[in-house]
Amino acid sequence: MNALRNKVQLIGRLGQDPEIVTFKDGNKMAKFSMATDDSYKDKDGNKVERAYWHNIIVKGGLVNVVENYVTKGQEIAVEGKLTNRSWEDTEGKKNYTTEILVNELLMLSK
Repeated sequence: MNALRNKVQLIGRLGQDPEIVTFKDGNKMAKFSMATDDSYKDKDGNKVERAYWHNIIVKGGLVNVVENYVTKGQEIAVEGKLTNRSWEDTEGKKNYTTEILVNELLMLSK
């Protein structure tokens, strides 16, 4: 069961073009948001649609694929794990975020 711990699989659409960050050592990281959709019927039988936004991080060799082939609005599938991090802004306020660190990516549309 260890293979199933902290495993996330999502299919959704990019909310913006990926941001590519290049580090001093030459390594790169891609960041973007991805929306997944859900719908249900409310108590009156009306269909309610919702979008959930996810922060996506891609490192390693997959960054080249994201940089060259993935754009805003494109449907993709990702598999990875949930990560959390925190930081203090310039005013000393502590911020928190949850991200999905991707280890597999599949382009579903152009």
